[in-house]
Amino acid sequence: MGSSGALTRSVRRFLGKPGTVAPTGLRPLVRRAAERESALRDLSDAELRAAAHTLRVRVGGADPEPGAAARSGGRFGRAGRASGIPGTPWDDDAMVELCALGREAGRRALGERAYDVQLLGVLSLLRGTVVEMATGEGKTLVGALAAAGFALQGRRVHVLSVNDYLARRDAEWMGPVYDLLGVRVAHVTQESTPAERRAAYGRDVVHVPVTEVGFDTLRDRLRTDAAETVLPAPDVAIVDEADAVLIDEARIPLVLAGGVAAGSDEAEAARVVADLVEGRHYEAASDAMTVQLTDTGVAEVERALGVDNLYARGMDTRLSQVNVALYARALLRRDVDYLVREGGIKLVDANRGRVARRQRWPDGLHAAVEAKEGLTAGPRGEVLDQLIVQDLIGSYPTVAGMTGTAVIVAEQLREFYRLETGGLPPNLPCVRVDEPDRLYHDEESRDAALIALVERAHATGRPILIGTRDVAASERIGAALRESGLRCAVLNARDDSREAAIIAEAGAIGAITVSTQMAGRGTDIRLGGADEADHERVVELGGLLVVGVGRHHTRRLDDQLRGRAGRQGDPGTSVFLTSLDDESITRHTAEPPPRATRVESDGRILDAAVRRYVEQAQRVAEGALFDTHRTTWMYNQQLHLQRREVLSLRHDVLHDDAATVVLADLNPDRWAELVEEVDDSVLAEAARQLLLHALDRAWTDHLARTADLREGIHLRALARQNPIDAFHAETQRAFAPLLQRAQRTAAETLNTAKITKSGLDEEASDLTRPSTTWTYMIDDQPFQSLRDPFLTTITRKLLPTSTDND
Repeated sequence: MGSSGALTRSVRRFLGKPGTVAPTGLRPLVRRAAERESALRDLSDAELRAAAHTLRVRVGGADPEPGAAARSGGRFGRAGRASGIPGTPWDDDAMVELCALGREAGRRALGERAYDVQLLGVLSLLRGTVVEMATGEGKTLVGALAAAGFALQGRRVHVLSVNDYLARRDAEWMGPVYDLLGVRVAHVTQESTPAERRAAYGRDVVHVPVTEVGFDTLRDRLRTDAAETVLPAPDVAIVDEADAVLIDEARIPLVLAGGVAAGSDEAEAARVVADLVEGRHYEAASDAMTVQLTDTGVAEVERALGVDNLYARGMDTRLSQVNVALYARALLRRDVDYLVREGGIKLVDANRGRVARRQRWPDGLHAAVEAKEGLTAGPRGEVLDQLIVQDLIGSYPTVAGMTGTAVIVAEQLREFYRLETGGLPPNLPCVRVDEPDRLYHDEESRDAALIALVERAHATGRPILIGTRDVAASERIGAALRESGLRCAVLNARDDSREAAIIAEAGAIGAITVSTQMAGRGTDIRLGGADEADHERVVELGGLLVVGVGRHHTRRLDDQLRGRAGRQGDPGTSVFLTSLDDESITRHTAEPPPRATRVESDGRILDAAVRRYVEQAQRVAEGALFDTHRTTWMYNQQLHLQRREVLSLRHDVLHDDAATVVLADLNPDRWAELVEEVDDSVLAEAARQLLLHALDRAWTDHLARTADLREGIHLRALARQNPIDAFHAETQRAFAPLLQRAQRTAAETLNTAKITKSGLDEEASDLTRPSTTWTYMIDDQPFQSLRDPFLTTITRKLLPTSTDND
């Protein structure tokens, strides 16, 4: 098995397949680093810092201002060197010294001597690779040492995490390591003030959630004073949980919104659809992704609204509200897709089982869910700017990453980020036993088998971790265990504040833990729990037993759950219990399952054909996610390029005298009058604010137009047009006059603007900006096919024969 796997990897590397990058040439360097250990151990802390400073001088010129070398250009370009690390001045001796210093700093600060494979990980990150390291292999220390290596070069490093907890924890945990290497570190969270953010980003290394960097980028894009910006130019990004950040988060745009007056009919639309009956008034697709009104349903809605034809000209907004309300009513599930908490709707992150903080659906859908639950409508706003994670990451000249499940998404990482991926072996061989799935006909028989399995394992004292896909399932199973007399701890989005305490005891003797997604939890489960004396007893029992309840929509999440057992050579077992009525199967299969002929007394199905059916459903789900990622990227590419043009002009306006040149040229008479009335500096600042306001207003309006266009662009499929091509063409037409129009608008506003010797009176000049702004992530899934809810109904009504003849 081992030699066959090595041969396969070699062939894949030869063919250029993703996920096959190996740490070629790095192992001898790690061995040489071990030879330096005894000499470094004799150094005092001050002498160790001095040695790190010597390395800084050697590889980075001891640049006093972090990041200055990168900003100067050229020095850290893409060109490779003999060392094999692109764009860096490392030679073999310098890499050996970095490994040796990092290992000694970790030993002193944390009591942890970095394994050889961890040092291989450090050097792989310096190559700009995404490395796959198993759970428990010490990715946090690897990321910190790589970040310190970049910092010693004079680079400015952002270690990007998935949440505040990990950013704060890792910066504080690794702080002593950074200190011994003479590297300054800080962290940023949601609670950080602008001054704290500015100071943190000024350090050598900052640990920060990717969303916070994105939101800071959006806010900086709308600054009207250059001194108020908080972010320096992007330089190096080391992405923790790289698959979650680069793949899962990449499908969800980050949004900066400004408050506007509310006023919509979502509540009425929710009232109208509340009494509709599935099968009579509407039909939901088998994949639970789309829903449509039947003819009877259309008639009922028209009666309730008091309208003659829901599809008549001028009814577009009302039709949209009804369809959105129906989607909220029929397809979005409380305690699965969202929670009701503190008088509002809280989205649940499907990939991590946590509340998705500061995330919402588009305003219409979010309001529809609020109306469905009888809640007071939250704030409404217009989108001032937006950014997808993929474009944010693309702004960094150097990107590397680490995760426990990277190779599975290697193709996507190469396609979307031009990143190569490779796996590192564990420090100790993994001896975890991954049992074949146990498949059952229905949820009832599967849950009964689950209880029986837990009872047997618990009777021995073996710790058990049960992984579920959503909040509702975790609470249902938790209740079933308690009814059977089995005490358990439940960890889900309802109460993730107790996360660290629950995880700390999940490996204890007799512990039963039920949890939603384990990705991003950031804490290893130690056998024996907090009591190290119990470690050996748990080892004798076989280690942690991980039980997955149903397959996830991607193998990565299955593997992340499995990876909670068998860390660092510990024993462990994983097994998934699946039923044919699991949503993850029914949503992604068009045909019924094969007939089961080999069924055990407890309902377990043994037929290989049925097992292949389940595996195919997961592959379809993965393919759908891949397509969604690609589609989101393709829709955003045009906007990304257009935004770069706007930002280029905005930069010239904010930092140079572009506004003075433009307005003096377009409105010379009024400019000449103002020159006589106010000082040049006052007039220049007024011109700057007028043009910035016009540019920002034009971009906001452009986003609104493209959002409306995107919502209906799928209808172009009726005319056999490619919706994405049509979207790009229409968007380009809309953008073509934007910059010149904004400049003319600013020049015309110069005629009515109130400019005195003390400056521009924005309120009197009707140039006020939103009094409140807020940031959030928008779960944006554009309509893409003829199966979409609006399109299917319209096709049936307007083109009754077209679908029959296709």
